[in-house]
Amino acid sequence: MLQSRQAHAAGSTIGSEFDVESGNQDLLPPLLIQYWHIVLRWKWLIISIVAASLVLGVIATLLMQPQYTSTARVEISRTEKRITNVEAVESADSTSDLEFYQTQYELLNARSLAERVVRQLRLDSREDFFDHHNVSEPDGIFFGSSGQRPMTKQARDKRFNLAVKTVRNHISIGPILKSSLVDVSYTSGSTALSEQVANAWVEQFIAASMDRRFAATSDARTFLEGRLADLRARLEQSERDLVAYASQKGIVKLSSSSANGGSQSDRTLITTDLEALNSALAEATADRIAAEARIRARSDKVSGNDPLLSSAVLELRQRRAEVESDHARLLVQFEPDYPTVKALAQQLRTLDASIVREEARVRSLESGRSAQIRGSEYESALDRENRLRAKVDELRSRANRQQSDSIQYNIYQREADTNRQLYDALLQRYKEIGVAGVGTNNISIVDRAMMTEKPSAPSLLTNMLLALFFGIVLAGAATVAFEQIDEGLREPSQVNRTLQIPLLGSVPQVENQSVLELLADVKSDVSEAYLSIRSNLAFSTDHGMPRSMMLTSTRPAEGKSTSSFALATMLGRTGKSVLLIDGDMRSPSLHGFLNMANEQGLSNYLSGDNDWSSLIIRSESKGLALMPAGPTPPSAAELLSSDRMSLLVGTLLTNFDHIVIDAPPILGLADAPLMSRFVEGTIFVIEAEGVAVRGIRSSLARIQATHSHIFGAILTKLKMRQAGYGYGYGYGYGYGKVDPEED
Repeated sequence: MLQSRQAHAAGSTIGSEFDVESGNQDLLPPLLIQYWHIVLRWKWLIISIVAASLVLGVIATLLMQPQYTSTARVEISRTEKRITNVEAVESADSTSDLEFYQTQYELLNARSLAERVVRQLRLDSREDFFDHHNVSEPDGIFFGSSGQRPMTKQARDKRFNLAVKTVRNHISIGPILKSSLVDVSYTSGSTALSEQVANAWVEQFIAASMDRRFAATSDARTFLEGRLADLRARLEQSERDLVAYASQKGIVKLSSSSANGGSQSDRTLITTDLEALNSALAEATADRIAAEARIRARSDKVSGNDPLLSSAVLELRQRRAEVESDHARLLVQFEPDYPTVKALAQQLRTLDASIVREEARVRSLESGRSAQIRGSEYESALDRENRLRAKVDELRSRANRQQSDSIQYNIYQREADTNRQLYDALLQRYKEIGVAGVGTNNISIVDRAMMTEKPSAPSLLTNMLLALFFGIVLAGAATVAFEQIDEGLREPSQVNRTLQIPLLGSVPQVENQSVLELLADVKSDVSEAYLSIRSNLAFSTDHGMPRSMMLTSTRPAEGKSTSSFALATMLGRTGKSVLLIDGDMRSPSLHGFLNMANEQGLSNYLSGDNDWSSLIIRSESKGLALMPAGPTPPSAAELLSSDRMSLLVGTLLTNFDHIVIDAPPILGLADAPLMSRFVEGTIFVIEAEGVAVRGIRSSLARIQATHSHIFGAILTKLKMRQAGYGYGYGYGYGYGKVDPEED
């Protein structure tokens, strides 16, 4: 049964070490388990820090001044509420709603708004304001306090700025999701003060918004006033230029409505007179022709056939009268060079020539009849026609000259009309702005702030949660710090991972018990541990259990001598002959395990005594032989530097199956590195949480410098429960101790 348990323990331990060396992480403790082990190691530190944080949180909560919060709610709309329906001067906002409302939130938290509130409530002059916010008054001076001189302007400005800063630090802007409502909250040590500031804040926000709009309207009105004055002067000047030019050129415009009652057309006096005279000329021509016709008719009655009143001449003259009437009418509207006018003039000349020729022909035949044709009525009509024609020609000439002058007149007229239109448009806009500035507002108060009797702070639950959080964080930081400072090996898995050497086994820490008694009890944890180490050691070489070995450590009191004695004892229980050599000639201790004297031993042989057998003490009860260290030599290193140690080990191996040497510690001594040359390998003993990793690595480097083989390490004084091992852990120590009935 014992052999089966030993084989199982040996295979389990050495197998885990080989898995570590090959990189297999399946058998390593999970990361969370390692963290849990760290927490268990520093649990009292963690508990103390967290408890202290909670206590401080309770004390701080009790010492805090109660704070009261009052909240006012406002609505900020994208669409302005207008008293009038006239557009204001501000341009339409093309940005998104998000940008608009974000701008409003920033305006709600603006310093200028805080300054308006401080001025309205005179917070910088109130003695209780700074007390309710636990803010020290600057310079300890308060304006108007008895027995103190008035504050300077610099001191007043300093108090004012401090009041503004305090108000901004205690105001809170809280938009309500998916709405245009915003909560404005103020917190202070006075419920009345919180109510006053919260209400004043929203009132001043509305007032500031209106002020910005009025300022924009005022700027626009000022700009338009300047433009109106300029346009008024330009309009007056353009009208003066128009009148002066019309007077200079004698242009008189007469306004008349168009036939459809729409727009008006301007006509000059000359044009009107010319039209009237043309009409009179046409009538005179018609009268003259009619008189001529009547005379011809009378003459025909007398003579029977008057050549002057022949049908051909009458027809030509009638045709000429029609053409002349059309020509006179077109001259009123067009220039003489106008194609139609020129064509009619040419036609008149042609008709005149035809009439002259026809009359000449008739005269040549009937010259005697001409006297009869001319009568008083005809002469009167002809004279009137000629006079009207002369007047028409004169007015036509004047009209032609006036049309040339009208070009510049029209330029003056258009300039005056343009200036008048601009002036009228700006004047209308000026009047609209004056009305629009009265009623644009998109902010309204929904709920005013009210006084509350329930403090909003401090909250015991919140402070305790914060204290717990900071306590855990501080405890974690302290644990990490101490974990980094304490660099000793705490777990068996750290040996291979940190030192890159195999772990032969771990020995639990013994309290209030004798190691010798525990070794004598084959079922004790210590005995089981060294039994496992012996089994693992058999796998450390290709030929099985090494015949010669040396145990050493970094510093004294790490369990090196105990491990040497225990390992030799375990080897002796297998029936092999084992020699235990106390190689620590500076501080020998193995003879005490067997209650023997240290009168002679290794130092005697190294000093020249060739009878090594006389230096060996045998213990029948323990089943092993011991060579004590002997008297302390002047220089142990010099003795070990000779060839006698090598000769001794070679001789002893011919007489014993195994030799176990308890070597001195490595730190500061040369004995162990010298002694390691004479054995097959070295076993390194490490006290759990005893020596810093840097020291262990330095000691290993000294052994490795001698090209000595290192079988592995033994981790001693391990706190099994703290490391997560121990009773009931798999097939670890303690297996088999349970009473069968209890099992």
